[in-house]
Amino acid sequence: MSADPRPGRSCPLSYRYGAAALAAPASLRTDTLWVVGGLYGNTLALERVLADFDAEPGDKRLVFNGDFHWFDVAPDEFRRVNDSVLAHQATRGNVESEIARPQAQAGCGCAYPEWVNDETVARSNRIIERLRATAQRMPGACAQLAALPMFRVAEVGGERVAIVHGDADALAGWGFSQETLATREGEDAARRAFDAAGVRLFASSHSCLPVLQGVAGGRAVINNGAAGLPNFAGTRYGIATRISVAPSGSPLYRMRLGALHVEAVAIAFDAQRWARRFLERWPPGSDAHASYYARIVNGPSYRIEQALRPTPGVVRVAA
Repeated sequence: MSADPRPGRSCPLSYRYGAAALAAPASLRTDTLWVVGGLYGNTLALERVLADFDAEPGDKRLVFNGDFHWFDVAPDEFRRVNDSVLAHQATRGNVESEIARPQAQAGCGCAYPEWVNDETVARSNRIIERLRATAQRMPGACAQLAALPMFRVAEVGGERVAIVHGDADALAGWGFSQETLATREGEDAARRAFDAAGVRLFASSHSCLPVLQGVAGGRAVINNGAAGLPNFAGTRYGIATRISVAPSGSPLYRMRLGALHVEAVAIAFDAQRWARRFLERWPPGSDAHASYYARIVNGPSYRIEQALRPTPGVVRVAA
């Protein structure tokens, strides 16, 4: 976790809980769990998530695990995202935390690591200021977001699943990023976190790129990257995490953990319509346009083959 005290790179003490806190009893039980992180205010992705989840058969639950707000600076879009997400279970991400209770020197609360450049950090700090101004005009919204927990523990098919935004220790931790998990130190830290939390699976987001990585002992970390942004080069769909006792029809990739099918599923929203809507709120020259528009239209420089890491061992991926 970044020790840099500058806004956007620091992790407030209030974001930290420690892996042992995740050893708590499960607060929800289901046969199928969807975990959706990084919606980023994309209302078209939200519509697709809700429609796809509605089509899911059987006993099911949907959890939004933070950063569901970001680009939704228009009051009607912010309200729609907030109301739709809070109709289900949710945890707060750094975006919601810094909307609801701004921390001195936290900036966007992202706790960006050293491989993220300073210009990106500065733009994110300015985006949160604009978004916070929208939220403060919504009666009760800040209080609703402040009341959300930082994590949840679920039981799916008898297996314990920790739902976090960042990593096992902190809301804005980068321990479950694909970059960190590609190192021996990151894998060792993940193994210790599993031991402390007593879970079979961690489901996270925060770091914006997806990964499904096996960890020694028949355990795994799944990070869905972003539901509201493309996650692979040349693609334009988001990703959600699906964890179930039964497989789905056509996941992007999957791993079997005991009784569980752990899957990354595509969120196929109308990408062209979303790009037009994004430009209405964030035209060329704006902070979000500089940071995100190229990814919205082309995807990041990351391949689907890099995301699935089915067996323990170091996988070297360029940061």
